[in-house]
Amino acid sequence: MIDALVLAGSPNDGLLKDCSSAKFEALIPIGERTMVEYVVEALRQSKKIGQVVVVGPRELSALLSPRGVKVVAPKKTVMENIYYGFQHLPNAQRALVVTSDIPLITSETIDNFINLCGDCKSDLYFPAVPKDAVEKKFPLVKRTYVKLREGTFTGGNVFMVNPAVVPKCLDIGQRFVEMRKSPLKLCGMLGVKFLIKFITNSLTLEEVEQKASAVLGIRGRVVICSFPELGVDIDKPSDLSLAMEALGVST
Repeated sequence: MIDALVLAGSPNDGLLKDCSSAKFEALIPIGERTMVEYVVEALRQSKKIGQVVVVGPRELSALLSPRGVKVVAPKKTVMENIYYGFQHLPNAQRALVVTSDIPLITSETIDNFINLCGDCKSDLYFPAVPKDAVEKKFPLVKRTYVKLREGTFTGGNVFMVNPAVVPKCLDIGQRFVEMRKSPLKLCGMLGVKFLIKFITNSLTLEEVEQKASAVLGIRGRVVICSFPELGVDIDKPSDLSLAMEALGVST
């Protein structure tokens, strides 16, 4: 069994603030459930997930503690939340890190991703979701895509992580997180040669994997996952409307 850490500490101060008065994005309602509840429920229904810990506001305790989910207070940054969250999963050799803004995720998607990680011997498994898979199921969704030699992909919001490598990745990992919506800036950080290959659409998945691993000082793997629910996060009003329609709920 794999334990899971859910990141639910983002304040609702972005594009979704006009859609809901909730103080945190995880608490934004979609029908009768909050956004994070959909994610937690999918994890709890998975056949491969053990303990679930959520890093988020204290308001989540009343919602999630009765379901056997531990809620711990968030820190200032995403990487700090991952680091301190893992302190509550001390026995985890590998753990799933999941953001709370992917309410369309299902237990099948989670199980499929874990299967794709194989023996889980690498330190980080990062999902790459093909653009065709996203647009086939969610044709109206707008995502940030990267064109590589093998095809066009968007990143997923579920990761398999070795908790032991997180301390040495705090600073550089946070820089990756902050640039995740700007592939051009991210590639620039990885070097001129890498940037040129990105601009000319000649980068391969293997080169991305090797460069990221070298910069982070870990063993990383890119996993192609054709389950688009991994890559549809809710960060703007149109995304929220799409989620409501897909989940069959009304405002």
